[in-house]
Amino acid sequence: MPAVSKGDGMRGLAVFISDIRNCKSKEAEIKRINKELANIRSKFKGDKALDGYSKKKYVCKLLFIFLLGHDIDFGHMEAVNLLSSNKYTEKQIGYLFISVLVNSNSELIRLINNAIKNDLSSRNPTFMCLALHCIANVGSREMAEAFAGEIPRILVAGDTMDSVKQSAALCLLRLYKASPDLVLMGEWTSRVVHLLNDQHMGVVTAAISLITCLSSKNPDEFKTCVSLAVSRLSRIVSSASTDLQDYTYYFVPAPWLSCKLLRLLQCYPPPEDGAVKGRLVECLETILNKAQEPPKSKKVQHSNAKNAILFEAISLIIHYDSEPNLLVRACNQLGQFLQHRETNLRYLALESMCTLASSEFSHEAVKTHIETVINALKTERDVSVRQRAADLLYAMCDRSNAKQIVAEMLSYLETADYSIREEMVLKVAILAEKYAVDYSWYVDTILNLIRIAGDYVSEEVWYRVIQIVINRDDVQGYAAKTVFEALQAPACHENMVKVGGYILGEFGNLIAGDPRSSPLVQFNLLHSKFHLCSVPTRALLLSAYIKFINLFPETKATIQEVLRSDSQIRNSDVELQQRAVEYLKLSSIASTDVLATVLEEMPPFPERESSILAKLKKKKGPGAVSVELEDGKERGELNGGGDRGSDAAIAASNASTPSPSADLLGLRSAAPVSGAAPSAGSLLVDVFSEAGPAASSAGVNDDGFLSSAPPSAASEDPAPPLPESDELLNKFVCKNNGVLFENQLLQIGIKSEYRQNLGRMYLFYGNKTSVQFVSFSTTVSCPGELQSQLNVQTKTVEPLVEGGAQVQQVINIECLTDFIDAPLLNIKFRYGGALQNISLKLPVTINKFFQPTEMAAADFFQRWKQLSQPQQEAQKIFKASHGMDTEVLKAKLLGLGTALLENVDPNPENYVCAGVIQTKAQQVGCLLRLEPNAQAQMYRLTLRSSKDTVSQRVCDLLAEQF
Repeated sequence: MPAVSKGDGMRGLAVFISDIRNCKSKEAEIKRINKELANIRSKFKGDKALDGYSKKKYVCKLLFIFLLGHDIDFGHMEAVNLLSSNKYTEKQIGYLFISVLVNSNSELIRLINNAIKNDLSSRNPTFMCLALHCIANVGSREMAEAFAGEIPRILVAGDTMDSVKQSAALCLLRLYKASPDLVLMGEWTSRVVHLLNDQHMGVVTAAISLITCLSSKNPDEFKTCVSLAVSRLSRIVSSASTDLQDYTYYFVPAPWLSCKLLRLLQCYPPPEDGAVKGRLVECLETILNKAQEPPKSKKVQHSNAKNAILFEAISLIIHYDSEPNLLVRACNQLGQFLQHRETNLRYLALESMCTLASSEFSHEAVKTHIETVINALKTERDVSVRQRAADLLYAMCDRSNAKQIVAEMLSYLETADYSIREEMVLKVAILAEKYAVDYSWYVDTILNLIRIAGDYVSEEVWYRVIQIVINRDDVQGYAAKTVFEALQAPACHENMVKVGGYILGEFGNLIAGDPRSSPLVQFNLLHSKFHLCSVPTRALLLSAYIKFINLFPETKATIQEVLRSDSQIRNSDVELQQRAVEYLKLSSIASTDVLATVLEEMPPFPERESSILAKLKKKKGPGAVSVELEDGKERGELNGGGDRGSDAAIAASNASTPSPSADLLGLRSAAPVSGAAPSAGSLLVDVFSEAGPAASSAGVNDDGFLSSAPPSAASEDPAPPLPESDELLNKFVCKNNGVLFENQLLQIGIKSEYRQNLGRMYLFYGNKTSVQFVSFSTTVSCPGELQSQLNVQTKTVEPLVEGGAQVQQVINIECLTDFIDAPLLNIKFRYGGALQNISLKLPVTINKFFQPTEMAAADFFQRWKQLSQPQQEAQKIFKASHGMDTEVLKAKLLGLGTALLENVDPNPENYVCAGVIQTKAQQVGCLLRLEPNAQAQMYRLTLRSSKDTVSQRVCDLLAEQF
């Protein structure tokens, strides 16, 4: 840029600024500004034409006045006139004024655009840079429309100077972020990518920012950049600090460019080309090696630049998650930072190790640092670092160290910062449940949690312990004894009273044989807490009392006296009054048998995903993208239950109106318990313990579920199913959980369960980017005949998915009759202004509705002979696609949904299975025989069923699995 000469000093501007600074009061400043504005206005309106210098000086004064916070409503045209000047300083001030004061809706935009076009075509690099800077600063849609086609041409032109290329790249990046639908690279794509090979490092640095942004939204178009980025990174990493002298920062060659290259590579999976991948691994190893070298300077700038590259390299290693050696080395390097004197480095190390802990290759290496992390949790001064330490302990926890980690987190809870206590409580509760082999330890942990941090124990936590105690016969007596002892403390948290009331009301009889915990002692202990509790807790205790009358008839008179007291039957709270009156009447008029039936013990809860885990995901927000799909083994095989209403359930009667605030698991519309059989319409919901009857075949039902629409009623222009849809569908024939679909933007996880002819599917939509998805919508449709074969109901999803966040959708499925096709899932959303339209086949196949059937050998062959008609049999002979491992074969046959019958077939190498497919219309019995030939690596699969279409469909599905 040309230097400003002494003659351009604008003495009048300097005097004005000095006058403003010398003003003693606000009034004096306003008076001086108004005087100057009047002078400038008169000069602009005067008949005498002003020269360029005067215009520049007055425009500068207006700009300064605006920056002081005063409105400027004139002078814009004079600034536009300065753009046509051939003097750099005048043109510069004109562009500066426009960048600051002109908005995108100004009537002058057309004149400004003409001036910019003249400067871009002038080939004067200084003027071109000024014009590009102005476009980037204003960044309006009008400017994008005017120049989006011109700037790429300037960027890739061979005769464009390097300084102009840098400005053009950054200007294009600004326009793309503002209006991505207008900036279409098209024919310029390959030439823009090849800027990574430019000789000028400044051009490469600017271009890579543009390419990274474009790659994140259109990865396939720019995938050729991977090899070029690796090549450039290799040259930088292997160079000495003297090789790139102009771009070396405190002995670190081109640190900003290195970081940007590593970040660009994180937009793509590992390179498929072996040579490129080998070169990249060498680069990453070199970066890790340099981190071990002694520093070349004691300056903080040197260590900052060096560590910036190191952390980006570790992020890339974690992103690839395919190089065990690199992952372990990265973990060891981060471990050294855990005790570094720099707080920021300790924070970053803990944060990165949280991600490493989720990798199967580096999990064990992360666990070796457990003592250091525990020490950080106890001694760190910065609360954010302590929170990251807690996150890392949670991430590294497994069966081998669960008790130690939970004990340390419980210990820390007593002194933890209030801002992180609730999250800590949720994590302790999840770990205790997930890794509980000894359920008495689980109960002790949760009760300790309530004792230490009762105010931060959410309803989901104590709901969950009740579910598990009800589902585990072996822990019920211990839970009753432990909670009885806990309630004897003088100061007892209300959540402890809730748990105690529920558990003693259900299982107090298991400890009633001890005189120290006799029925009357239990009742008096609970009732001593009654007057200190809130209305919802009192309501729960009243339900426990009526349970006591059923469990311990000897307490009937005492409890009736309490229920009969004025404080109960004349209570100002309608809920408590109604319960007291109804329970009193019930205990007075009902016979012992009726009372036992109405107040029988709670049945086990159906197995569902822990609501605590869902709450933690919600609390963490955009923190974790990955879908948590834990199988039963990982959950410690807990039969934790689904969400059900507490008081309606504990009383097990429809005599009282359930209190909204006392609803155990948040389902406010819980159906009253009654002896009536559920109607066919509500069966789908009843089976899965959700409330309310199912809606009719169209519209929205009471639970907010939408019935599936035929394709014609779906949203406009759904995309055709992806080519790989059938392949993705086949992956889920023998399993119910996993990742259904994943690309650079979106991850779709799936978790499903089936019972008889009913199914429930959970879809998890994860936003893998840092940019929010808007207008997010999903549609499930049943094409053709499938509309009459399946009844599908979906819950709507939130239309906005934040960057890094995940939303869940529930789908209810009812099989009306056998079917072949799969429902279609269409997902639409806008990402950066561009519409994304994805269609997939939902993995709902006929075998999901299998009920396994155990049969003796004689019964099997008798039934096999009965199904001897040609149309009842389907057979396939095919070559093995995978290894013929016995355990894998058994797992797949069990995953199909049938019962694997041992010692039935005369040939022990063969497998036979039996099952019944449950549909609403009929039941279809199926028999299966799989004959493997290990020598020929071939299979013969034979299916027989009472319906020919079922035989053929199941045979086709299963043949794809082997």
